[in-house]
Amino acid sequence: MDVVAEAIEKAAKNSDKFKSTQVEKLIELEYDLGTLLASDTNELSKKELRSDKENYLKSLARDNTQLLFNKIWELPTETVEDAVVVQLPTPKYILPREKPIPKPKPLTKWQKFATEKGLKKTKKAKLTWDDVLKKWVPLYGYKKATAQRDKDWVLEVPQNADPFVDRFADKSTLKKEKVAKNEFQRLRNIAVAKKIKIPRVGVLPAAKPGTDQLKTAASVARVSTASIGKFQPRLPREKTSVSAEKALPGVKKRKLPHLRPADEKKSNINILDSILNKRPKLDVEKAVNKHIFREQQEESAERKKTQGKGKKRSTFGNKKGKGAGKRPGAKPSGGKGKRTQTGGRKRR
Repeated sequence: MDVVAEAIEKAAKNSDKFKSTQVEKLIELEYDLGTLLASDTNELSKKELRSDKENYLKSLARDNTQLLFNKIWELPTETVEDAVVVQLPTPKYILPREKPIPKPKPLTKWQKFATEKGLKKTKKAKLTWDDVLKKWVPLYGYKKATAQRDKDWVLEVPQNADPFVDRFADKSTLKKEKVAKNEFQRLRNIAVAKKIKIPRVGVLPAAKPGTDQLKTAASVARVSTASIGKFQPRLPREKTSVSAEKALPGVKKRKLPHLRPADEKKSNINILDSILNKRPKLDVEKAVNKHIFREQQEESAERKKTQGKGKKRSTFGNKKGKGAGKRPGAKPSGGKGKRTQTGGRKRR
């Protein structure tokens, strides 16, 4: 009996600590259970606020919270995974915005063009029929890539191409370049939409340039003189950037390092292959003109031969030697020699 009495006494003491769930208010609270809001319009006690402000506000907040939870548990409940869940109604109270309403996004180039031309976006099918693989292939995703690999399991090598070049690697590189180009165009459209000034050609300068960029800038500044940096003194501990100096004008070309016999043989074979694989470019107009010129030369040579077979010209006075065939008293050719015969009257 003593144990029961102690338990009852202990329960009575504990009950004094906890307040009742029933709270009475002069004016009933306004509830918005969708947003878990309870508005208390009752007048505050100025006397209790002045005497014990903290405890008064705590008790007031506790009572209002108890009333809100009493209203919540009046709603229909259900058990989900050993937990009691209440479905809240739609909220009625309109919460004020912290920030202003965002402005509508400006249209991109394509959206402007589509609105002007009246183009509408049509929903494309996600699968397409492949005649080679004889199955439905998705337009994008990892299954598309695997289907493309199954389809292009072998690639044709062109006639004049190097057979030892990896065509699959070239194809993947070309695809990466296309993806990078599309990404660059997408970023440019975003910059245009946000009215950000960007250069038409080139890349924007980096906020923190790297070591290679600083070396390149130093080498460019060194050769940006009238003598292209020939008489420009070097700074102490200045290191030359080989890659930057190669691209600059007026810099002497570096000699190739001495290669091993195997490397030299390989480079010579590559040069020979590049020469042999080149197709000769045929200039049709030049070839036709050359053929016409050759025919004209042959015709002129034949004409000279036929003219040489006719009668020979008779010489004047049947003379032989240097002066044969010339009229008497003629001036010697080239101002050489003397007149042997004179004819007619002398002029004074």
